[in-house]
Amino acid sequence: MEMNALRGQVGGDVSVEMDAAPGVDLSRVLNEMRDQYEKMAEKNRKDAEDWFFTKTEELNREVATSTEALQSSRTEITELRRSVQNLEIELQSQISMKASLENSLAETEARYGAQLSQLQGLISSIEQQLCELRCDMERQNHEYQVLLDVKTRLEQEIATYRRLLEGEDSHLATQYSSSLVSQPSRDAMVTSRQVRTIVEEVQDGKVVSSREQVHRSTH
Repeated sequence: MEMNALRGQVGGDVSVEMDAAPGVDLSRVLNEMRDQYEKMAEKNRKDAEDWFFTKTEELNREVATSTEALQSSRTEITELRRSVQNLEIELQSQISMKASLENSLAETEARYGAQLSQLQGLISSIEQQLCELRCDMERQNHEYQVLLDVKTRLEQEIATYRRLLEGEDSHLATQYSSSLVSQPSRDAMVTSRQVRTIVEEVQDGKVVSSREQVHRSTH
C-alpha cells in the first residue's frame, strides 16, 4: 500500500526489484527513496508556493488597479452628478430669467403700444388742427384780399373825391375872384356841390351788390 501511495505522489511508475541475493540493505534503499520523494515534494511545494505568490501578487495588482479604477469612476460619477446638479440649477435660473424677460418684453410692448396709440392720436389731432389752421389762413387771406380790394377802391374813391373837392375849391376861388372884380351882390353868389356815394353789400368777404348815389347841394 505504501508503495502504491508513493507511486501516485511521485507521478510515475516505481519499479522495485527484489533481489533475493544476500547482502542487499533494504533500509538504505527505502531511505534513498524517501530522500528522493522528500526532494521532489519540497520542489513541488516550492513551485506551488512560488506560483501562489505570483498569482497572489498579480491578483493584488489587479485588485489595486480595479480599486483605483473604481475609485476614479466613483470620483468621476460624483463630479458628473455635481455637474448635472449645477446644470439643473443653471437651467432653472435661465428658465426663470427667460420668463422674467418675456414678462418685461410683454410689458414694454404694451406700454409702447399705448404710447404709440397716444402719439398717433396726437398726430391726428395736430394734423386736423393744421388743416383747420390752413383753412383759416386761406379764408383770412381771401378776406384780406377782399378787404385790400375794398381798401384800394376806397382809396381810389377818396382820391377821386379829393380831386373833385380840389376842383370845386378852384372853381369857388375863380368865382370869388370874379366877384371881387365885378363886385356882385351877396345874393348873386351861388355855390353848387355834388357828392357821390357808392354803397356796396359784402357777404363772406365778397361784394354781392353795389350802387351809386349822387347828392347835389347849392349854397
